[in-house]
Amino acid sequence: MTAGSGDPAIEKMDNVVGNLLRVGVSLSGAIVLTGGLVYLVRHGSEMPAYHVFRGEPADLRTLRGIVQDACSLGGRGIIQLELLLLIATPIARVAYLVYAFARPGDRLYALIALIVLLLLTCGLAMGCT
Repeated sequence: MTAGSGDPAIEKMDNVVGNLLRVGVSLSGAIVLTGGLVYLVRHGSEMPAYHVFRGEPADLRTLRGIVQDACSLGGRGIIQLELLLLIATPIARVAYLVYAFARPGDRLYALIALIVLLLLTCGLAMGCT
């Protein structure tokens, strides 16, 4: 069945998935705006040194460090937290789809969604060293 078929269960699933994406992206946008404003207020008058590359500080490379910096209203921590939220949005969508397909007993689609979820989480875990 397709989304336009009139099946209430499919329409509900489409609405939930759409709302998950809308809320996740909107929340991410609001948080990055806040983090950017905080960063500009604190560092906007500094002259950039383009001839020197400085990566992210070590404390902003871990989840704990990002959350601590964001809670202390550090602009970079807030921006990093937003990026994590933005990454979590499609992961939450796929996790919901696993549940939504498994609930009525659609095992094939639930299994496919579970494989996609595992690939996403493995890829994310291996990319974060």
